[in-house]
Amino acid sequence: METDRKLGEFLRARREITAPARVDLPDAGSRRTPGLRREEVAMLIGVSTDYYVRLEQGRERNPSDQVIAALTEVYALGADAVAHLYALARGPSPADPEESPSDEVSPHLIRLMDSWPRTPAFIVNQYMETVALNPSATAFYEKGLGRTPKIGNNTLRAMFFDPVAREFYADWESTARAKVAHFRANAGRNLHDTRMSDLIEELTDQSPEFRDAWARYEVQIEPGRTRRFRHELVGELAVNCEVFSLAGSPGLHLITFQAGHDGHSAEALDAMCGDVA
Repeated sequence: METDRKLGEFLRARREITAPARVDLPDAGSRRTPGLRREEVAMLIGVSTDYYVRLEQGRERNPSDQVIAALTEVYALGADAVAHLYALARGPSPADPEESPSDEVSPHLIRLMDSWPRTPAFIVNQYMETVALNPSATAFYEKGLGRTPKIGNNTLRAMFFDPVAREFYADWESTARAKVAHFRANAGRNLHDTRMSDLIEELTDQSPEFRDAWARYEVQIEPGRTRRFRHELVGELAVNCEVFSLAGSPGLHLITFQAGHDGHSAEALDAMCGDVA
């Protein structure tokens, strides 16, 4: 089964990036592969090595809740990664039919976003496509990228295929990895979405950087953090980026930018969005 293979891929990726020191194991002797050994994980979660090997190989299909909880602790999984692990281990429930996410955004939310003259805000769907953005966001990207993002623009394609984006994002590598982890969390909600699979295949085939980030199997809806940009007009600036899930709209997330505490960033954001009000 496809989910069995994906469960094994997930466990193997997390094992290979978990340092022995994180679980209080000595990092003694040469290791042919990075991270933990299979027998070490088996010992830590209280199962036989053979059982854990079967999990990674997709031959064990029903890990208990206790095993999943132990794996969660060993691999230090966050809430989004835990939900993803359960989805891989349990598969979709027949009692809970898969939702069909909609890109429709409430007109009340659109009006609210449009009332923020100094706060760029936009909404992305589960495929990382921009489905709505306010005038401040339009100005921010138009003056920074030299063009206005179009509805339906895929932010992942822009990150990995557009050379302008690599200059626009001052912290391109960490931002790209965060977007991939966000996308992975979305992908885990519907393991049989062919549109999602096609996008993953396209990005994997055409971008080595995406392929490397995808192989890390990091799963996390992008958290609020400081993001840095390089603008031709105002130079480098830092903004506080916040990501909000929209109740009743699975897969849609509202993203907002607000100026950081330094005076330059606040003045720069005002300069780009000042004529919107």
